[in-house]
Amino acid sequence: MRQQGTTADMIHKIVPLIAYMSRFFTLKAGDVILTGTPEGVGPLHSGDELEVGFNGLALTTRVL
Repeated sequence: MRQQGTTADMIHKIVPLIAYMSRFFTLKAGDVILTGTPEGVGPLHSGDELEVGFNGLALTTRVL
């Protein structure tokens, strides 16, 4: 595993971030807010696997 992180690892906490963003954008159910990457950033290569999850549940896995 190259990178793993949670909202607890973020410099700016998620609730104030959402409150700030909602001043400028109408946020709707299902919107995704991308906040950057945790430590260990590096290039992706053909054949690498990308897994996105929430609360320990894999939402999607893709092979590049």
